[in-house]
Amino acid sequence: MAGRAGSSGKLPPAKVPRPGISASPAAGNPAPDTRSAGQAGDYRVAETRYTFTEHRRVAGGSRIVHVSVRFPVVPAASPTAAGMFPLVAFAPGYRQCATSYSALLRQWTSAGYVVAAVDFPRTNCHVVEPDESDLENQPADMAFVIRRLISLAARPRDSLTGLISASRVAVAGHSDGGDTVAALAAATCCRYPGLRAVIVLAGAEWAPLPGSWFSAPTPPMLFVQGTADTWNPPAASRQLYTADTTGTRYYLQLLGADHFSPYEGVRAPEPIVERVTIDFLDYYLAGRQSKPGIIRRAARVPGVSKLVSGGRMP
Repeated sequence: MAGRAGSSGKLPPAKVPRPGISASPAAGNPAPDTRSAGQAGDYRVAETRYTFTEHRRVAGGSRIVHVSVRFPVVPAASPTAAGMFPLVAFAPGYRQCATSYSALLRQWTSAGYVVAAVDFPRTNCHVVEPDESDLENQPADMAFVIRRLISLAARPRDSLTGLISASRVAVAGHSDGGDTVAALAAATCCRYPGLRAVIVLAGAEWAPLPGSWFSAPTPPMLFVQGTADTWNPPAASRQLYTADTTGTRYYLQLLGADHFSPYEGVRAPEPIVERVTIDFLDYYLAGRQSKPGIIRRAARVPGVSKLVSGGRMP
């Protein structure tokens, strides 16, 4: 892929993981009694971690996947209705780990989502010699993790018991992780049935994946791209955005933004990405009774960001 590590011979800087959020509830506003998606900060956040092993035939044997799951804290006095929170499965970029995206993923969780971030076996920030070609296995890793989490939520005595709505699942990813989730939505090799929404942050089509793209209906998709991104050129995101001529799709352009700052940390324009992605998830995943126009209002920051849809270009 043009401008992406692996094609240029360059590697993005290895990220030093930030400390993870404690498994105990984080400080914040009291959670409301209703268990549905809302605004960032509505829920306190807790975190748990899993290590899943899938015994399937791939080069090198079994796949061991580490998953960090943030989930909203529900007060003991609240009604306990099972499966009320939508699930968002997140795919980090090449040589990145879940901790790199802590601020953004925490905000999603505080708005009423269970957010599961995957550290891929051969491309995460701890791997000494990462193998970008392993991306071909990452859509299957994501599908495996989604199934395992839904299964755990249906069992007794787990941290996630009763928290995940199996019928409301979305995927999101950055860079190579964006390629991964785009394939889950639109590639014949990797389509995951039943997705309700997809967020692609600086992603593109991964050419080595077999099969065709956008040959069947897709879930609503939001593409986010910085105009100064030298790792994933804007043309790659635009190509993916315009390839689907029938589905619901949005393109959020971030003027002057690079490949990392809109999604890692809290510096501008990360707050815009936070607001737009939450509004997108609220409408298309959680089914709140707002209108798509709220997504446009969140993205309307003159000189900083612009949102278009339906194949129109910024």
